[in-house]
Amino acid sequence: MQRFNEISAEILRSLQQIDFWWQLLALTVALILASLTNRRLQRLMESQNTHDTGLRHLAVRSIQRLLWPLTALIILVPAKIIFEMSNLPVQILDVAVPVLVALAVIRITVYILRKAFNVSPLLKSSENLLAGIIWLGVLLHIAGWLPGLLAVLESLAMTVGETRISVLAVLKLVLMIALAFTLAIWLAEFISQRVQRSAYISPSMQVGFAKFSKFILITVAFLVALNAVGINLSSLAVFGGALGVGLGFGLQRIASNFISGFILVFDRSIKPGDIITVGQNFGWVEQLNARYVVVRNREGVDTLIPNENLITSEVINWSYADTNVRMIIKVQISYDDDPEQALALMLECAKVSPRVLTEPAPTVRLMEFADSGIELQLRVWLADMEKGTGEIRSAINLAIWRAFKQNKITIPYPQRDLHIKSGWPPAPEPLTKDTD
Repeated sequence: MQRFNEISAEILRSLQQIDFWWQLLALTVALILASLTNRRLQRLMESQNTHDTGLRHLAVRSIQRLLWPLTALIILVPAKIIFEMSNLPVQILDVAVPVLVALAVIRITVYILRKAFNVSPLLKSSENLLAGIIWLGVLLHIAGWLPGLLAVLESLAMTVGETRISVLAVLKLVLMIALAFTLAIWLAEFISQRVQRSAYISPSMQVGFAKFSKFILITVAFLVALNAVGINLSSLAVFGGALGVGLGFGLQRIASNFISGFILVFDRSIKPGDIITVGQNFGWVEQLNARYVVVRNREGVDTLIPNENLITSEVINWSYADTNVRMIIKVQISYDDDPEQALALMLECAKVSPRVLTEPAPTVRLMEFADSGIELQLRVWLADMEKGTGEIRSAINLAIWRAFKQNKITIPYPQRDLHIKSGWPPAPEPLTKDTD
């Protein structure tokens, strides 16, 4: 409170001097010029940034958020230097400069957070908390309490082995990890978006490169954060050994799924958009994640299949090397009908659906003489397996039924012949009364 009283008394004394009004005039001019410059440059960048994407778009957006406070600082800092060289008071400028710096830091930090993470209530709460911490730091700096507070936090420490750990070091570590992780996730997301827009990289390699870059960036961010707060990285050798033992015993399935995910990506056996069958699950590969693969069936249900299952079990990939799939439709006719006529009709019925390919052309076969009738097959090729086969199978079956009915070709019921080798069973002999 003594510091606040001193500042208040100094401001009151300054109000009675003309030097105060020079400071206020310099601050007012700086803010007006910053506003005018900001408005002019914002319009110019908006007109030139309409079709920009990628890193240039990001840089322009960042500059737009920093433009007003940076422009004000560019004008205020030289004015403050001139006032100090002229032995004029700078109390107002000493307050205005850190406020503008804090405003610039909050704007760019919020922008990076919203680029790195999806907008959610947790993110908005984190933004408010971060802004409150920054403004609290500015207030402590203006009041002159910040150096004393830092000294107190540094004095609260404990020694673990040869390492001294203070409260200030822990806070720095948390801040550096949060900052490094945010930058790493944002950069990984930016790289992923750029890779996905490339027409020269396959979908599986896009996923693999995005995963690998995210893993490397987060690892580097963690190590950089530890090194920035003065923690010796060689002291993590024991922790690394313990982590390896934990992976070997308790987390082996998680590690197996994680490594299997990279194997799936780099050997390109399964890609986003592939149609696969795993056990009883059939559907389209929606996502390749670090621990599991998302497979969506025709009912819109997503099944999460661990990556390890796709490595160790049999997987049917309907679109692995060729998207063309052959569909077989089986029909039986009576032995009293002409199979050649039936085959010709079935071949015409294949044209009922535009999804049937003309190359390879549809074919018909007489397969066997079954118990109930003659079995015929119509074989057609499809190029859009992702749309399913139920619709086209139904259309062709209905066309075959109509064609057979018009040409009086019979589709037989199951038949069995029963042959009786003997007549009626003999009548039982009459019972005779024993006369004895």
